[in-house]
Amino acid sequence: MVGHDVRSALETRGEQVVALSRSELDITDGTAVSDAVRDTRPDVIVNCAAYTKVDDAEQNEHLATAINGSAVELLAHAADRAGALLVQLSTDFVFDGSKRTPYEINDPTAPLSAYGRSKLIGEHAAMGARKHVVLRTSWLFGVHGPNFVEAIRKQVRKGANPLRVVDDQRGRPTYTPHLADAIVRLARLAYDSPDARGIVHYADEPECTWFDFARAIVGTAAAVNPVDSTLFPRPAIRPPYSVLSTERYERLTGVKPESWEEGLQEYLQLRA
Repeated sequence: MVGHDVRSALETRGEQVVALSRSELDITDGTAVSDAVRDTRPDVIVNCAAYTKVDDAEQNEHLATAINGSAVELLAHAADRAGALLVQLSTDFVFDGSKRTPYEINDPTAPLSAYGRSKLIGEHAAMGARKHVVLRTSWLFGVHGPNFVEAIRKQVRKGANPLRVVDDQRGRPTYTPHLADAIVRLARLAYDSPDARGIVHYADEPECTWFDFARAIVGTAAAVNPVDSTLFPRPAIRPPYSVLSTERYERLTGVKPESWEEGLQEYLQLRA
């Protein structure tokens, strides 16, 4: 989902892009990673690969950690050998959600789930690269992968009315083309300037709950009822509050985050 949009954002800007699928590069294979980086000699490596099945990770933490954590160390070593900048995507799930004000880049991490733990290992691995950006984001949706928007629309198509959606988890939905633009913007800055490296947060505005998001998705097509998350027990615990502060992104780029509501309208037009 993110990889498609990052490639598109770069190609639109006339950049040379080598976009490798899972079948073309297994990032858990050290030799394959080393060979791919040696052959392509990139200036920037953007890691869009991830194990993102949050609930399944509770039973497959070893696999999630191999992909989200250990593989990033391989990419970091390869980036150093090539003199490349490594951009590692991370998640709001590295936080426990106990705050009630937006999470800053230096706030303590305390993941509640196997997925969150695996992504935090990946952050630490990426920070081992000499030139790196760890970009945390949240609640992604885009036309090239499964996401919350499509899950809600599928329920409506099946005739679910009213829908029941949790109203006690708050975050910032992010449209993946908006994230792709942010990645390119940050990569350009961080490639040239050490001051732009390190941890950065990007998420679309404004913050909302999953219930708010669902209401925006369905419009007048169905009613949406707010419910407590205890009515929908899941294997992985979600942070109740995972709003990311984008202050550093805004300061570095001079650009405000985009609107997920506008992104949603574009998404719905493309998936009509």
